[in-house]
Amino acid sequence: MTRKELDPPNFQQMTAGASNVAVYPHEEFRHAAAVALASGGITRAVTLKVNGPARQLDVDTRATLLDTLREQLMLFGTKKGCDHGQCGACTVHVNGRRINSCLTLAVMHDGDEITTIEGLAAGDELHPMQAAFVERDAFQCGYCTPGQIMSATALLKEPCGPSEEDIRECMSGNICRCGAYPHIVEAVKSQRAPAK
Repeated sequence: MTRKELDPPNFQQMTAGASNVAVYPHEEFRHAAAVALASGGITRAVTLKVNGPARQLDVDTRATLLDTLREQLMLFGTKKGCDHGQCGACTVHVNGRRINSCLTLAVMHDGDEITTIEGLAAGDELHPMQAAFVERDAFQCGYCTPGQIMSATALLKEPCGPSEEDIRECMSGNICRCGAYPHIVEAVKSQRAPAK
């Protein structure tokens, strides 16, 4: 079979010259496209409320939230693991909900409240979930631990059933290559309100 036979009927007409043409429906993006073609990338001013204070940044419109946190704000607690949203090492809270920061662009979060692992503790006092991870030895190498803790603290506010299986399911987006799962579950269980 030839490529022509596999393509939809108007594929050739739709893609003719597409590599040289960018279509942007809004005027501001037409200008952005011109800048991008000239420099290879464009930046946009955004305000990110990270761990409390608002930070005004010029970010590359292609930069992920993860890379912006690590490379511009020097918040290295948020880890880069798979960079594909599969391991959960980069989990942060955005407006109170957990997300994989490697799967979202920083420019999408202008004005949002972002909490990283560095923002959980109150000064020298650990967040109760951080303390529970330490007390229950819920880490080995520690690389996944910030993402695990961020997911675990978010889980406390999410609808999650009462059993260990429920906790495992709600934490399934976070991988621990060392296999500290039983201790992680114990740490999460210790911080959950008892069922009524």
